[in-house]
Amino acid sequence: MDIKEIQNLIKFVAKSGASEVKLEMEDVKITIKTGTEKTETTIVQAAPMQGMPQMAAPIATPQPASGEPVVAQAESDNAKYITVKSPIIGTFYRKPAPEKPNFVEVGSEIKVGDTVCVIEAMKLFNEIESEISGKVVKILVDDSSPVEFDQPLFLVDPS
Repeated sequence: MDIKEIQNLIKFVAKSGASEVKLEMEDVKITIKTGTEKTETTIVQAAPMQGMPQMAAPIATPQPASGEPVVAQAESDNAKYITVKSPIIGTFYRKPAPEKPNFVEVGSEIKVGDTVCVIEAMKLFNEIESEISGKVVKILVDDSSPVEFDQPLFLVDPS
């Protein structure tokens, strides 16, 4: 794990609101503690393995039992719309690759099982599939933005 990856991890943890994260891999142990005033990072590295491919460590994140996005009724003036929420913490992407088109746009018709976005968590790209059918009314998150668990991503009109 190089210094750039560690710096990105620190920024990601600080933005996520987590108070402490521990990451242990074969050759590196990292503990990141955040507080209201400062972020503390402890890195313990065993004998560095030069030339060995880097492997992303699995991340344990709270998810609904089905592993799909949380869907809840939106409040206030958007009461007729259904909110598609993020099932994990990560970075939100509207398209599968920089040169590819967006998964969905405002006005797109979606069906159950359609991929609506990708959320990257620890270098793993998780396709987020719709649990509902309908028309995308609003996209609530900017592309390449960090998202929290249960954060609203899209408003969908089920009618």
